[in-house]
Amino acid sequence: MAALREFPRARRQLFNAASHWKPCASNLRRCASTEAAAPVPDIETESGLATPIVTREDVPLVDPRKRASRRNYELPHERYRYHPPKYYRGPLHPVQPPPSSDPVARNFVPGPFSLPRLKQTYQSTIASDLMTLTYQHTPPGEPDKPERIRLREWDDTSPYMRNRPKRGPRGHDVLFPLEPDITWRNIPEIRAVHVSMFTPKAKKNVDHLVVARSVLQSITGVRPVVTTTKTSVAQWGIIKGDRTGVKVTMRGEQAYEFVDKVIQLVLPKIKEWKGIAGSTGDSTGNIGWGFDVQDVMHFPEVEANYSRSLIDTPDFSALR
Repeated sequence: MAALREFPRARRQLFNAASHWKPCASNLRRCASTEAAAPVPDIETESGLATPIVTREDVPLVDPRKRASRRNYELPHERYRYHPPKYYRGPLHPVQPPPSSDPVARNFVPGPFSLPRLKQTYQSTIASDLMTLTYQHTPPGEPDKPERIRLREWDDTSPYMRNRPKRGPRGHDVLFPLEPDITWRNIPEIRAVHVSMFTPKAKKNVDHLVVARSVLQSITGVRPVVTTTKTSVAQWGIIKGDRTGVKVTMRGEQAYEFVDKVIQLVLPKIKEWKGIAGSTGDSTGNIGWGFDVQDVMHFPEVEANYSRSLIDTPDFSALR
């Protein structure tokens, strides 16, 4: 009887105690793998010699300007801004300079903004006449003429003449450059016009230099550059390095407009114009002439704005 009374107590301790065994969820998977890993080959199957050749199209180019144009906001002033490269480093360099027609390019030249009347006359009349005057007929199949010996050699009659440099041309100490045959590709035309003004009075009065700069800028439209003397002249009281002149250089449309203005407005007003001397220039396409003070007053920009007493004589030169 005592054993039967102890049975419920033992049953309660056995079934009511916390069990450490818990059922596993049905969605749990086994982490261990019974499959073996693939063997690693000791020798590579692919060769490094089969690497493709890199071409120009495969090189990714970086265009900072295009990337900056896609930006919706403007960078602050202290941040990086695109500047075209200063030097061209080849076609494979990642940063390429923009074309010359791009306003951002360093070699960009705006224009043309107009077609000067003198240039129209040159293209319609003068160019064909120059080509006709300089035409040299060569029959087909005729061999080219041998090049003329420009430097004279010594006759070697004396042992002292041996290994001497060749003599210069007769009548000149300077050897002039070779003139190519005129074709439709290289017809002579105005490429640049240089205007300079010498003001010896600027050594004592700087106002003459200021007026000279204003006069040249008004008649040419280009900001002048102050020039200095290269040598000292005791008779004029000039010392080497003194600022005694100004000069400007015009090219393209400005050169044609200036020559047209001189031909149409200035030269007809000169009463005793003797023309340009045939001996002027350097026989290589460059000519030059000068104007007096009263001739400079015929420019429309100078006639009503400047005094004759402050203007010095300018010199003009046209380059082919």
